[in-house]
Amino acid sequence: MAVWPPASLLDRLRTLERPARPGLRWTTEPQWHVTLRFLGEIDAAGEEVLRRILAEVSAATAGLEATAGPRARSLGPAVWMLPVDGLGPLAATFEAATRDLGQPPPRRAFRGHLTLARARGPGLVQELPEVRVTERWTVTDLTLVRSHLEASGARYEVIGTWPVGG
Repeated sequence: MAVWPPASLLDRLRTLERPARPGLRWTTEPQWHVTLRFLGEIDAAGEEVLRRILAEVSAATAGLEATAGPRARSLGPAVWMLPVDGLGPLAATFEAATRDLGQPPPRRAFRGHLTLARARGPGLVQELPEVRVTERWTVTDLTLVRSHLEASGARYEVIGTWPVGG
């Protein structure tokens, strides 16, 4: 399940400097989203259950505010990201509702973020240009996506979208 950033934030992200560096791959606009939970492969029966859960969770969610920023930083040794706050309670609700679907939930705390770059080696996300972006928005819908891993990075296929609040 994912939350997509608003057009105003996408406009700002498009203008970021993206220096070429061997072993560093910058993500593209179709990849900019916040993953609330990665489930892995789900069969058709599991997808139907997931659709019902998403309908229930989205209908019960209202007035959810997300805040991106204030600056990009590393998330481990291989990810350069822009943090996104405010989605933790929604991610926890969705995780609890889908505990028996797909891959087990991670044991670490949820850290909302937009991935800006991925590295294939240590130290590659260090010393990247400073990125300062702050954007606050009201989440309007939740999206179920399927990821397809390709040589150029992940490609996301939208399976369904549920409006927040009904």
